[in-house]
Amino acid sequence: MDTQELQKLKNKFDIIGNDPGLNQALEMAVAVATTDLTVLVTGESGVGKDVIPRIIHQNSLRKTGRYLAVNCAAIPEGTVDSELFGHEKGSFTGAVGDRKGYFEEADGGTLFLDEVGELPLATQAKLLRVLQSGEYIRVGASKVSRTNVRVIAATNVDLLQAVAKGKFRQDLYYRLGAIQIHMPPLRERKEDIHLLFRKFTSDFSERYSRRKVVLTRDAVELLTRYRWPGNVRELQSLANRVSVFESFGLSPSADRCEISAAVLSRYLPKEDAYLPVHVKEAGASAMSEDEKQEIFRAIAMLGDEVSRLRSLVEQHPRATLSERSEPVAPVSHAAWQKEEDVDEQEAWTEQVPEPQTPLSIRGASEDLIRKALERHDGNRKKAAEELGISERTLYRKLPPEYRSQNR
Repeated sequence: MDTQELQKLKNKFDIIGNDPGLNQALEMAVAVATTDLTVLVTGESGVGKDVIPRIIHQNSLRKTGRYLAVNCAAIPEGTVDSELFGHEKGSFTGAVGDRKGYFEEADGGTLFLDEVGELPLATQAKLLRVLQSGEYIRVGASKVSRTNVRVIAATNVDLLQAVAKGKFRQDLYYRLGAIQIHMPPLRERKEDIHLLFRKFTSDFSERYSRRKVVLTRDAVELLTRYRWPGNVRELQSLANRVSVFESFGLSPSADRCEISAAVLSRYLPKEDAYLPVHVKEAGASAMSEDEKQEIFRAIAMLGDEVSRLRSLVEQHPRATLSERSEPVAPVSHAAWQKEEDVDEQEAWTEQVPEPQTPLSIRGASEDLIRKALERHDGNRKKAAEELGISERTLYRKLPPEYRSQNR
């Protein structure tokens, strides 16, 4: 497809973006549309996999037939066969009449099976038979029925991994995966993120007569850096939230609402909320930066040690840990640190000698509590507040010399 034809296709199906991976997926959909081959669409949840079967159907010889989309994960396991293949009257409790299944309803057209990896194994065997011969049997019937349906399936799970775990039939995987079209995640479409945001906010502005939301340069950079685990669906939800709250109550004379990175950050999930951050505290009892860095480093080393010990136990459950004890590797700088933070950390590391004895998790914990208690003259409540734990937790982890005290 040339650029003009590709853009016409995007306009027709309301697709925004110029990412090479997205363009390739669209071109493959058009190329395979004129055949009757089964297609498997792969990609993470929220990337827009549902647009591929619609493109295929609209560009196929079946475009005058029915197009049905079925979410396999939304069908209860006990009724999935009835939903797909239909049932006879009286075949089970509640079957008060004959019912056509999706394969019968979509005869001569296209059937899109979304989240096909969620189908039970017994149903997978019946689906394989339909794909191979077009034959199926209604629930409660003895007569074989036939259908002429083009099947397009989609999944957000690794079907090969599911095959290895015995959760998906290998023969069905190869039957479905004759043609695979992959939709890239949003984090790999960096140049498309701002384009999509602008489209969503523009649509919202027109629909609800609100002031249009625009981003400053630093806000665009923040938007692009975010990983978008929910992909396009998550981006659209964020664009709507920002449009609702930031454009509300603006002066009638304002023609737009400009959003900075500081404002936008309030709407983005805190991906690194579990990581330590620098906090400025006032007062004589506030911890020094060196003390904070020491705690951060100890926590990181503890986490590394716990992971190493868990790995040893899982690999050699019957052996003692002492038989495989190895020195703990130095903790590398976290990816969340900025360059200036890394320089500060390296300078601090040079001043503090590495421990000469193997790190004990309980010992390190008691050492942190001991230092906090010393700074607060043994006051457990203040020490617990400084360490960010409850007083009850601190009491359970008290060093031996503090356990007999009642403060």
